[in-house]
Amino acid sequence: MSGCQAEFVRVPQAQGSMFKLPDEIDEDSPLLPSLLTLSDVYGTGYHAAVMGGVNENTTVTIIGDGAVGLLAVLSAKKLGANKIILMGRHKERTDLGIEFGATDVIPERGEEGIAKVRELTNGEGTHVVLECVGLMPAYKMSIGVVRAGGVISRVGVPQYDEASIGFESLFGRNITLTGGPAPTRAYMEELLPDIFDGTSEPGCVFDVTIDLDGVPEGYRAMNCLLHTKNA
Repeated sequence: MSGCQAEFVRVPQAQGSMFKLPDEIDEDSPLLPSLLTLSDVYGTGYHAAVMGGVNENTTVTIIGDGAVGLLAVLSAKKLGANKIILMGRHKERTDLGIEFGATDVIPERGEEGIAKVRELTNGEGTHVVLECVGLMPAYKMSIGVVRAGGVISRVGVPQYDEASIGFESLFGRNITLTGGPAPTRAYMEELLPDIFDGTSEPGCVFDVTIDLDGVPEGYRAMNCLLHTKNA
């Protein structure tokens, strides 16, 4: 099962794919928004960082200031990265990214944005790039800002079938390309403690709450960038 939005759902092999919250967590719990992120956007951002090999010795660029990109920032911070560059141009979102741990924000795109990242990294680029958009311009920027020997970790669903992976773009520079769909259930035990003890509040990415009848309009609003993420 790849996911659903419904009042009730029968989940096959539920013991391996679902997580039962403690009894004290009910629908009115202030922790619920943050817990909801574990099933999707936080787990996806964390998957990007894990697959990219983020640690205290890596510099990181995150491309995209949507919910996944912002929680990729939080994930990179959790894994120890000290320099975290967020490429996004929506100030209310990038401000949240700074709260989550971004050390630099670059609103420019394309070649101008690439040049800014290079400027911040002594011309080298960053060890890891977390691509959280899925569009071709984001992929091209990833190639432009990753340093030789670095890693591009993609979790933005690709909206293209062909992309440059040849000698000049990846092979000749020893660039690793990784990422893919996130196994969010696998990360829940690792991410839960920080939510329960208040260390992190990933639920801040939700800026509106809707009911099931409002789902179509909610998606339209996110598509038009009116909302960051619906709960």
